[in-house]
Amino acid sequence: MSVRRTGGLRTVSAVVPSLVLVALGLVAWQWYVTAADVRPQILPSPLRVATQGWAFREQLWANTLPTLQVTAVGFGVSLALGWALAVAVDFSPWLRRALTPLLVASQTLPIIAIAPLLIIWFGFGLLPKVLVIALVTFFPIAVGLIEGFAATDRQATNLLRSMGASRWKQFRYVRLPGAMPSFFTALRIGITYAVTGAIFAEYVGATAGLGIFMSLQKNSFRTDLVLAAVVVTALLSVTLFVLTYLVQRLVIPWHGKERRRA
Repeated sequence: MSVRRTGGLRTVSAVVPSLVLVALGLVAWQWYVTAADVRPQILPSPLRVATQGWAFREQLWANTLPTLQVTAVGFGVSLALGWALAVAVDFSPWLRRALTPLLVASQTLPIIAIAPLLIIWFGFGLLPKVLVIALVTFFPIAVGLIEGFAATDRQATNLLRSMGASRWKQFRYVRLPGAMPSFFTALRIGITYAVTGAIFAEYVGATAGLGIFMSLQKNSFRTDLVLAAVVVTALLSVTLFVLTYLVQRLVIPWHGKERRRA
């Protein structure tokens, strides 16, 4: 059996239990709503969520595009800032000691309180939503890279140093490749937070997007459409999460081979 086929079987076997649990949950949900005769405004059935979501698919898609746009821009800003900070910290131990406590402290800031202030300060445009996403995702990206650089194989670094390699060459040939697995782990955490941050920012204040769509449907007591938007949000998060694995295989193909050998 080829390695590719074996990897495919492993992926399928890993996904099947989750799919079974989801299917059982949906069946139990449908049964409860039908047996208890729950009003759709309180708890719609999965079948109703699916049918109404399909009926309003054009509106859902029209609001999905702005959410994807703000997620991409916000996460791009977070990646750029995270990389810049992590590289600077790696080259300067003083910066590491000075900024690491501040990074940890930044996670104590209540986004639920800051997001409305950003809307007040910067209006309902793209900027406040980008800032919310950056605040939510910057920490895992920066810390993942900083820890990845710090965990680089010291023997390889010492070997290059003994051969007269500059600090930049040590970083390029040893520390940067060695940090990639940690970076992609942080990337997967950050990308899921990015979609949630975008929804929350839109929920607080926006003119379009899945967040504002949920808010409007909630005010109209269309719980089925709110849940349909939640399903779309979950699908976006899962899709972006899976894409990080594809990018990882392209950027560091050796890492997957090492894990299979282990």
